[in-house]
Amino acid sequence: MASIALSPSAPAAARSGSRGRFARVGLGTVVAAVLANVLVYALGAALVGYAPGFVVLANASGTIIFTVVPATGAVLLYAALRRFARRPARAFAIIAAVVLVASIVPDFTYIPTVPGATAGQTAILVLMHAVAAGVIVGMLTTLAQPRAR
Repeated sequence: MASIALSPSAPAAARSGSRGRFARVGLGTVVAAVLANVLVYALGAALVGYAPGFVVLANASGTIIFTVVPATGAVLLYAALRRFARRPARAFAIIAAVVLVASIVPDFTYIPTVPGATAGQTAILVLMHAVAAGVIVGMLTTLAQPRAR
């Protein structure tokens, strides 16, 4: 009589471990991007100062929210690219560069029209975009690479 193995197959176990590792890297990426941007926010407050009427940088909560949401989206995008793209890191880097440029456009078009906006505050916003992009792309494309089988 043939026996049936009740343990998961090696590829299934590897995929499960890989998913757990990716989830940890993804969560770490979101947290690192938030912490980096909160640091930029604090340094900006010390160096540039934020006008009380400038709602965009009124407090760090906006910085946190506007970092968590896109960083989470980036992690999900990279997860999909890892599954479906032949070269996920390259595809992600290209997409991230396009998104970074698109996300900075309002900093130069809309933000100057907001009451209380200054060139220094605009520079801090642009820097936050660049810092978040650097952390997200850097961590995901280096720490979340699929392991060789």
